[in-house]
Amino acid sequence: MVLNFNKMSALNTSKIYHERQTRQLCALHTLNNLFQCKNSFTKEQLDEICTNLNPSVWLNPHRSMLGLGNYDINVIMQALQLRKCEACWFDKRKDPACIDLQAIVGLILNVPSDYKLGFITLPLHRRHWIAIREIDEKFYNLDSKLQMPECLGNQEQLFNYLRQQLQTNERELFVIIENGGANDSDTSKKWLKTNKEILTPSSSMNGHVS
Repeated sequence: MVLNFNKMSALNTSKIYHERQTRQLCALHTLNNLFQCKNSFTKEQLDEICTNLNPSVWLNPHRSMLGLGNYDINVIMQALQLRKCEACWFDKRKDPACIDLQAIVGLILNVPSDYKLGFITLPLHRRHWIAIREIDEKFYNLDSKLQMPECLGNQEQLFNYLRQQLQTNERELFVIIENGGANDSDTSKKWLKTNKEILTPSSSMNGHVS
């Protein structure tokens, strides 16, 4: 019997919500993929956040000049607050294993991205947002540029993936957590494991500070 692994992968991810890339709306796709819901956010909502951040009619620094998207981290952070969540910047000097995956909603990765016009790559340096979250005890890369969600595997496989991604200064990681409210001043630290809880990465993983 011959197994069709492409079909098996499609079956495993068929129940996962995954928005594909359109225009420069990767931030919108990332938020909707993170919350696993098409209606979590709309382009109109993100544009309204941009206007609230900067009322300038002609030039808004938080999005594309042409209004096609390309939203920055400030827009994402404001959007997350509407869902009672917040984004915590991850210090790349730490090992990803210090993240308590049971205490977070998911992760957002920011990576450099080439800009293409048809088959032509233009010399424009842009940023791309990617959502990563746990679904049915497996972690998935929900990059809107992928044809389907990519299963990264278990916790240790996720940590190995993050170590590889964060080897360059051009990539940034944000940990998404639920906001504990005004009475919880230490919410931003609850996703960090204590030193005793952190497993030392294998010797094959070099170039990272734990």
